[in-house]
Amino acid sequence: HPWETVTTAAMQKYPNPMNPSVVGVDVLARHIDPTGKLHSHRLLSTEWGMPSIVKSISFTNLVSVDERLIYKPHPQEPGKTILTQEAIITVKGVSLSSYLEGLMESTISSNANKGREAMEWVINKLNAEIEELTASARGSMRTPMAAAAFVEK
Repeated sequence: HPWETVTTAAMQKYPNPMNPSVVGVDVLARHIDPTGKLHSHRLLSTEWGMPSIVKSISFTNLVSVDERLIYKPHPQEPGKTILTQEAIITVKGVSLSSYLEGLMESTISSNANKGREAMEWVINKLNAEIEELTASARGSMRTPMAAAAFVEK
């Protein structure tokens, strides 16, 4: 999809049916750097947040995930956007850290796929809203013209 469409959808990504556990998004910081890039630091509020094993053994204060998504217009194809997505998982002071990192990696990978599906859902929703508004505008433009033609006769 074009960059403008993708970035609009990214700001409206949550809530969506593909990621029902995300119940809200808080913008912690947002700025435009000197090169014109928008940086947005957001915190997702979830119903469960971490894989159940991490929560059940009280490792939530020892596990952090820093995810970065970068959207860039495709340099050769204006109708496309390049998405670069990475996640840094940090597990502190736990002997099972490699196991937990692997578990988190699997969860994040699964959620990344759901995130791409969610972007498609939001883009389709936005396109449907645009089509509806366009059809509504066309209908309201015809009505006064039809009324004016009726009055003249």
